[in-house]
Amino acid sequence: MTDVQAPNAENGEADAPGFRVLAQYVRDLSFENPRAPESLRIEGKPEIDMGVEMNARGRPDGLFEVDMQLSVKATVADGPLFQIELVYGGLFHVMGVPEDQMEPLLLVEAPRYLFPFARQIIAACSGDGGFYPPFLVEPIDFGAIYLARKAEGGMMPVEGNA
Repeated sequence: MTDVQAPNAENGEADAPGFRVLAQYVRDLSFENPRAPESLRIEGKPEIDMGVEMNARGRPDGLFEVDMQLSVKATVADGPLFQIELVYGGLFHVMGVPEDQMEPLLLVEAPRYLFPFARQIIAACSGDGGFYPPFLVEPIDFGAIYLARKAEGGMMPVEGNA
């Protein structure tokens, strides 16, 4: 891992709010294609059930881990076609961000950076599973999800630095 130092007045740089993505990784990945090869010969469009969760936690070293959990289940009248579960994570260095803006930064902005890579993994899994065209997750409005969960009181708070 790269040693990261926040800009500060001592080295002549102003403290500017921001964050850097230091690493991205697959934490967990599962693909199930229980009825292959029959499932590859379906007519029509399957019903898609999709779930999205975001979690963030601080680390003792001052960095933050953000996990995005995506689940996709495709079914037809005869039963399931495929199911994909992915936990895709990122390690972030946050600089100069006020405490009241940390939660939206980590649960909205950070997932926006991770999403294209997670989307590609899901497309590759469905394509490698024999489904053509591969399943492409539609763009996700992480801000709307965040606001809806916050309004419900169901938003899990960002865990602070341990």
